[in-house]
Amino acid sequence: MENLKLFMLLLGCKPSGRHTEQHDVFFGIAASLRDLIPEIQAFGPEPERIHIDAWREVNTVDGYKVEIKPRDNSIGQHSKLFFINLGGYQPDKFEEQHYAVLTVQNDFASASKNAKETYFFKHNHFNGANSHIDDKYGIDVDDIYNVEDILSATQKAEYQIVLIPNTGLPEDKINLGYFKLSSL
Repeated sequence: MENLKLFMLLLGCKPSGRHTEQHDVFFGIAASLRDLIPEIQAFGPEPERIHIDAWREVNTVDGYKVEIKPRDNSIGQHSKLFFINLGGYQPDKFEEQHYAVLTVQNDFASASKNAKETYFFKHNHFNGANSHIDDKYGIDVDDIYNVEDILSATQKAEYQIVLIPNTGLPEDKINLGYFKLSSL
């Protein structure tokens, strides 16, 4: 098996008839970012307009090494990799602020509790405009995702995310900019 990696991408697209760019987070498994292009295009409603605004090769989260292995139901692990999209507001800014959280926890409740402890959650709200996990007015575990659950059906069937305790790993590099799929 080639050296497969988990990628987290912030995809951008300005769909026909919209006035502003729309964004969504995408997770995919591949040997390289370029190898994900077919999955990215299948994910978006207008594949010819999609670009990447940010991406991260997910190698380490919360003191765990993140590895991709072939699906093997005999590999059991208690910890799971969760993705949480926090939303919040700042006075006099005509926009909702967002903060993406990746965390390794045993369950949705622990992931929710962890999200509430972030600086973003504690400081991006004011009276009448509370911080929240998107689509809710407070923390609700229905809006927290186990990353394996939001992979494409093909990737869910073929691979699994294995989390190995390993402290002292370097933090993942976050790549920011406007990345056209054709230039990957």
